[in-house]
Amino acid sequence: MADVAILFDLDGTLVDSVYQHVLAWRQALESAGIQLSVWRIHRRIGMSGGLFVNALLREIGMARLPKHEMDEIIKRHGEAFVTMKDQVRPLPGSKELLKKLNELNVPWAIATSGTKMTSQPSLSMLEVPDTVPVVTREEVSAAKPDPDLFIAAAKKLGVPVEQCVVVGDSIWDMLAAQRARALGVGLLSGGYGREELERAGAYRVYDDPHDFSMHLDEIGVREP
Repeated sequence: MADVAILFDLDGTLVDSVYQHVLAWRQALESAGIQLSVWRIHRRIGMSGGLFVNALLREIGMARLPKHEMDEIIKRHGEAFVTMKDQVRPLPGSKELLKKLNELNVPWAIATSGTKMTSQPSLSMLEVPDTVPVVTREEVSAAKPDPDLFIAAAKKLGVPVEQCVVVGDSIWDMLAAQRARALGVGLLSGGYGREELERAGAYRVYDDPHDFSMHLDEIGVREP
């Protein structure tokens, strides 16, 4: 067993799905009469649905929505995203990285702000074994930038969260990692910049899963 465990975000980290989520959120928001530019939506991807919508509304000077309206928007986002699932692809090197970690006996888990409905197609695409812990939004009281998802994933692995490395593509992943007292590693594959990720607490920043795989020694993973 390795001395380190890895907790992965999913969208933008292991699968190339960020822009499908952006378009699905735009569709869901427009169904509620909320018009937003896609760049504003992209900047909030990685937060949980409720925080995500409220943060966007605050930016454009709108009041918070009642819970039933919020729940409907989140539901419509999930439905819209599932219709785009065929456009989603594994990011370069993601499947190979997960296989490599298994071969090196490095424990890993996935912690995503997505729901079971939006996450399952990507998990199947990555061929994630049933034995790998996966924590989705429904399983915790608060999602990123709160640390709950990563703390829950570490608990499922049976590893102290302080012994884990969080790998994510957004500043919300890095902030959540800091709050969980885990080491944060950022990937550029979700569209955030290197400096943004570093300011949010990333110890190292790599291009994508393939690049990260080439530098596992920098987080303490020793290869034979």
